[in-house]
Amino acid sequence: MSVKVQFVTRADLFDAYRAPLGAALARAGISAALAMDHAPEEVDYIVYAPQSDHVDLSGYTRARAALGLWAGVETIVANPTLTMPYARMVDAGLTQGMVEWVAGHVLRHHLGMDADICRSDGQWVKHLPPLAGERRVGVLGLGELGAACATALAGLGFDVAGWSRRPKEIAGVACHAGDAGLGAVLARSDILVLLLPHTPATENLLDAARLALMPHGAVVLNPGRGALIDDAALLAALDTGRIGHATLDTFRTEPLPPEHPFWAHPRVTVTPHIASETRPATAALVVAENIRRGEAGEPLLHLVDRAAGY
Repeated sequence: MSVKVQFVTRADLFDAYRAPLGAALARAGISAALAMDHAPEEVDYIVYAPQSDHVDLSGYTRARAALGLWAGVETIVANPTLTMPYARMVDAGLTQGMVEWVAGHVLRHHLGMDADICRSDGQWVKHLPPLAGERRVGVLGLGELGAACATALAGLGFDVAGWSRRPKEIAGVACHAGDAGLGAVLARSDILVLLLPHTPATENLLDAARLALMPHGAVVLNPGRGALIDDAALLAALDTGRIGHATLDTFRTEPLPPEHPFWAHPRVTVTPHIASETRPATAALVVAENIRRGEAGEPLLHLVDRAAGY
């Protein structure tokens, strides 16, 4: 008998995932009916990437799990009708995309590339950047994505320190935890990368007081969550030069409204939430493996701890 898999997503995502997920399930020996219009009470698994924060899942009384296509979970776990286990997306393509975005922008700011790329005045001005070992990079958040980025930056020779709520050990990275550890990482970060989840504890984590702990002229990169930063405090710090530049990929409101001051600020780079996208070819393998595990009675991968919020 086929398992029934319901896509609670946009139609274009269903179109993108139907073939690779069907093939992955077939290779796993699972017969599955993939659709967007199964009767909710007949669905065994939900593939979840909702268009709204207010999707009613109360009718999915038989569903064994909801399998997300996104790494972020804060708006999803807040849904009171999501009563079944929820697995977030962790896949190789998503991780590699984040590593490439972070490494690219860290190197951009480390090398001062904007001074050359944006120059058109005919002036031959040399500027010699330090070597990577002389540049201190901090990574806040050492989960799957943060650990991968910190490891990659250390591999490029940067002096990397990381911070997480609980103690971690990562080769080549000075790992810190707790309130004192957060201050220590901020104080030594010439370039700071934010890769924390959005929870009540991380809301406005980078506020005026913590921005003031950073070296004068430091750079902030945020491919994590927009709500990690107090926008007004960041703009004030940019205006005074306390923060030299902010390259931002995530925002409290997306798309970022055209009138938002980030767009026009000379020390802000906006990228439109492209740091890490889920790729159907690799993400389908993760979804298929979780369905296989569910059918075999094995623990699911990447289950979200609702109490912790991630």
